[in-house]
Amino acid sequence: MKAQNLLVEILVEELPPKALKALGESFASTLAESLGRDGLVSKETAVTAYATPRRLAAHITGVFDVAAERAVSQKLMPVSVGLDAAGVPTPALLKKLAALGADESAVAQLRREGAGKAETLFFDSTVKGTTLAEGLQKAIEATLAALPIPKVMSYQLADGWTSVNFVRPAHSLIALHGAVIVPVSALGLHAGKKTYGHRFEGGDDPISIEHTDYYARTLLDRGAVIASFAERRAEIARQLAAAAEKAGSGLHPVEDDALLDEVAALVERPNVLIGQFEPEYLEVPQECLILTMKANQKYFPLLDEAGKLTHHFLIVSNLTPSDPSAIISGNERVVRPRLADAKFFFDQDRKKTLEARLPALEKVVYHNKLGSQLARCERVADIANGIAKKLPKGFLPKAAQKAIQQASKLAKADLLTDMVGEFPELQGIMGRYYALSNGLPEDVADAIEDHYKPRFAGDVLPRGKVGMVVALADKLETLTGMFGIGQMPTGDKDPFALRRHALGVIRILTEGGLDVPLSDLLDLAAACFAGLCTEDEGSAKLKDFIFDRLAVNLREQGYTAHEVDAVLCLRPQLLSDIPKRLAAVREFLALPQADVLAAANKRVNNILKKATEGKDAKLDHALLTEPAEIALSEALERLVPQADAEFTQGDYSASLQTLAALRDIVDEFFDKVMVNAENPALRANRLVLLDRLHSAMNKVADLSRLSA
Repeated sequence: MKAQNLLVEILVEELPPKALKALGESFASTLAESLGRDGLVSKETAVTAYATPRRLAAHITGVFDVAAERAVSQKLMPVSVGLDAAGVPTPALLKKLAALGADESAVAQLRREGAGKAETLFFDSTVKGTTLAEGLQKAIEATLAALPIPKVMSYQLADGWTSVNFVRPAHSLIALHGAVIVPVSALGLHAGKKTYGHRFEGGDDPISIEHTDYYARTLLDRGAVIASFAERRAEIARQLAAAAEKAGSGLHPVEDDALLDEVAALVERPNVLIGQFEPEYLEVPQECLILTMKANQKYFPLLDEAGKLTHHFLIVSNLTPSDPSAIISGNERVVRPRLADAKFFFDQDRKKTLEARLPALEKVVYHNKLGSQLARCERVADIANGIAKKLPKGFLPKAAQKAIQQASKLAKADLLTDMVGEFPELQGIMGRYYALSNGLPEDVADAIEDHYKPRFAGDVLPRGKVGMVVALADKLETLTGMFGIGQMPTGDKDPFALRRHALGVIRILTEGGLDVPLSDLLDLAAACFAGLCTEDEGSAKLKDFIFDRLAVNLREQGYTAHEVDAVLCLRPQLLSDIPKRLAAVREFLALPQADVLAAANKRVNNILKKATEGKDAKLDHALLTEPAEIALSEALERLVPQADAEFTQGDYSASLQTLAALRDIVDEFFDKVMVNAENPALRANRLVLLDRLHSAMNKVADLSRLSA
């Protein structure tokens, strides 16, 4: 066994840029894993992935030319089946041995395990290790089959007959173990040691890789290629920062990791250049200009220290000429029509108000079972109006009601604008600009943009109370409508982003301080779908769905499953209370009385579940005979009013801490009092006492769920 480093490279036509990073990582990891299963790599092996627009490669250290021999134990058959009474092998045993490449002489070496009828024959042998050529051939085939290819294409090989299916046509294959070619094949190619460099700057002649460890350096020096995706990405980031500083003090490129990944997948040796456009285009909302430059041209717009767009942008070129002026001027010519289109759309859209666009929403289908976008806007407005009426007095300013109605009605009007038609990502954002252009109040304009928020995990909430009400109404309308027609998420399928909408509802209610019971909100929304929804249990399923998403969200925030379960099993309807309840539970768990009280609550819960007496009955103090039950009753009389008052005031921590004083008394009760007394009247009265204890202790959370 000899260990050397291994290199495998497949040279192809330009790979899909958005998939390149994943393709490179998958190629290297799957190759190494497959070799590992055959025992061809050492325990200390290191895997390096290489991926450029024209190649996928992997460098794997400590790869053996042949795997170690391994002992194999093969279970054959029961002794009673394999040997007759005289110990002579039966035909069945001889046939089995022959299938394993052994003959009758191997019978004496068979191992026995077990006793009596369970005694079994085993054949122990040593299997030769897999050779690297065999293992690598299998690994390459497995790797190519496992690549996360977005779309496979079919092409013919040079013979004109054979067809191959792969992400892009392949041109060469390298498989080197140290300096030695491993005889494998793939995609109609036989392994060698030659590849090609940069398409334009790497020369026309093939490049010979003489040793696995020279791969990256040879490609850089002779082929003008940075083979490592990560190194190329880091080099682009470095050049972007340097070019931004050169373009002007305080300037910085827009941050976009996805764009950085994409341009790293478009170039093999990056060269960042500075371009500019006419300042007059800055009159257009910067979101439009930034989006068109990023999405269509893969440029990095430059922002000033205040985050405002400047008329400079950065180009990541795949060419490094001595005079880059032609590249710069060419890109400036290309971007100009894009910016001109954006300016034209913006100017044209402002000629018509959002209000004037509303009738046309009647012709835009929202869902074939739920009507048009106009009908949707009307439902959102009704829900928002209902929410506003249910909010505590003084929460909304007097003028907010009108603003909520305006924003709700106009929230989807920008869907009919040319700008949003060209760039759907700008819906809401453009609505805000057009609302301000129409002379609408700023809180209305903000709400039109913000009603989509939060759009993703970690996104900000709407910036004002009007926006929060409209955003909540919009999400409730979507959830109620889709659940009402049976369009619930299944598995990983969620075409209407209902999980995201549910999380938005949760965050607005818990973080935005909107103190409206969830049941009231769902009833409000359901009333707007009368006659449209066909799913009878839609509202109940939606409520369960929201609490399920809430549980997931809280666990992601660091709360334990026991803490979350203890609070949510009570189904508290004011979601804004839940963070306070969880904080109170955590403080309670830190008390020395917590374990005993949680265990006692669990015991009480189990007793009450089995009991048939004591429900809705009054405590008869005359039947309290034991000192421990008298003490518990008196303690409840003394402590419960105080705890209830603290609960009503929302001081959940104080409420639980007040009740924590019951620990010794509850302990004494269970030590000295027989709850299930033979006397039915005593038994029923003690159950009433326990029910009172249970009700008092479990208002903030079900403490029994905290017991291990």
